[in-house]
Amino acid sequence: MKKRVKWVSLVLLLSLVLSLLAACGSNNNNSSKPSTNGEKNGDPVATNSGKEAEGEKLKKVKLTWYLVGDAHKNQDKIVAEWNKMLEKDLNTTIDLKFTTWNDWQTKYNLLLTSGEKIDMIFASNWAEFYKLSKQGAFLDLKEMLPKYAPTTWGNVPEQDWESVTVGGGIYAVPNTNAEYTPIGYVYREDWRKELNLPEFTDVNSIEAYMDAVKTQKKVTPINGAAYENIATLFRASVDFQQITGEVIGSMSYATPRDIQVLPFTDEYEAWVKKMKVWESKGYWNKNSLSSKQEAGDFIKTGQGALYWRNPSSAGGFINEVKAKALNMEIGYFPFSRFHNYVIPTIPIANGMAIPKASTNPERSLMVLDKLRNDPAYFNLMTYGIEGTHWAKGEDDKTIVIPAPGVDLNETPRYDIASWGWRYEPNMKKEKGGWEGLDVLKEEFKPISKPDIFGPISLDYEPVKAELAAVNQVFEQYGKPLMLGLTNDVDASLKTYRDKLKAAGVEKVLAYVQGEANKYFDEKGIQ
Repeated sequence: MKKRVKWVSLVLLLSLVLSLLAACGSNNNNSSKPSTNGEKNGDPVATNSGKEAEGEKLKKVKLTWYLVGDAHKNQDKIVAEWNKMLEKDLNTTIDLKFTTWNDWQTKYNLLLTSGEKIDMIFASNWAEFYKLSKQGAFLDLKEMLPKYAPTTWGNVPEQDWESVTVGGGIYAVPNTNAEYTPIGYVYREDWRKELNLPEFTDVNSIEAYMDAVKTQKKVTPINGAAYENIATLFRASVDFQQITGEVIGSMSYATPRDIQVLPFTDEYEAWVKKMKVWESKGYWNKNSLSSKQEAGDFIKTGQGALYWRNPSSAGGFINEVKAKALNMEIGYFPFSRFHNYVIPTIPIANGMAIPKASTNPERSLMVLDKLRNDPAYFNLMTYGIEGTHWAKGEDDKTIVIPAPGVDLNETPRYDIASWGWRYEPNMKKEKGGWEGLDVLKEEFKPISKPDIFGPISLDYEPVKAELAAVNQVFEQYGKPLMLGLTNDVDASLKTYRDKLKAAGVEKVLAYVQGEANKYFDEKGIQ
């Protein structure tokens, strides 16, 4: 009997030891390091594969998300479909809001400083991501990402995470879609051919085109809002690299430490005098600063000829012209050809961040993980409703826009600021679309140079008042001068410069130079 007891005890002891070893092995496999597909083993929330991730155990919440720009005509229908999917999978619904493009930056900053309960918002270096991160506008996601967005955590390259790391914290999820986005012009190529004009190569050839369109076609070349169409041309033609707004930057990529106040330069003075000549010839309208209609809208109706776009947006514009069977041929000229180089967008050119006022950051990350990586979610919120806004092409990477039998005039292509969640493997190519985009990518690859200006981090706190005053002066005096909307260019230029000085632009310049040089020193940039 005693032997039997001893034997049973020994068996129980061995069983206990084996159980402990198995538990240890299980714990070792359940580390916080993501696996190759980004999922954290054994965590039903993290893998989005357990009942909890399917919404059965998750508390029902309603999130508020913000995107920059304007909503689509069918936005309510699309968000309703999205919410059906979210409610089923994650017991979540989302109120998707938009800033509109009208004075969007003021609205954007107000959203982040007012304390409004926002659970996720578009983020970008051109929307002051680095400054806002330093000021504490966004939550640090470093600890939450592996658990609540494991697939994204695993498939975003390490260097991309570095681009959204500020002071050791990760403050956004960058998109994963490498782009080259030099500005350029879409234009009426059929008119250029008809008028026997040279191809675009420089400012003079563009001027010759505008002159012929105005005098021979009797069409205002840049109809509607004109400022960006002219300001982007100027900056590209002289190779000015913006650092702070439209006023302060480097005079060329080759001389990054040569930072100046642009309106004080000889290049600017020569340009605004030329713009007065262009304005007097009617290359744009006198109400162009107040116009709310984009120049591209007038091209589609035969009442315009030039519109500033980056290559991707140019492709969308050209595809729309094709889909609507408009009787015109559209060309594209990238301004990168002025100096024969391009700068690829940094990852945080487009991303998503969680404001500090969010009450459900974990759930927002779970939704974003779905949105980026689940094709059903991605297709809906990037391209719209299948069968209406698009249809499947001959393979999984191709779509048809719009779906057969749908009139684009009645149901416009779905085009919102979806850049923040773009993930290249899920991106689609439009059947019959503009082939020029692929051609341009091949042109850009060998002339690509790293972005040495975008990562410069500026919070402007020491010059906050001066910067606000400078921006106000720019709006009041700089914009009209750029479009030649003055009777006396010399007098207006003097007034503009005097007002900038009075606003404290030299103090802002000194601050920007100091911070930029710190960055250049750190990176070994001369």
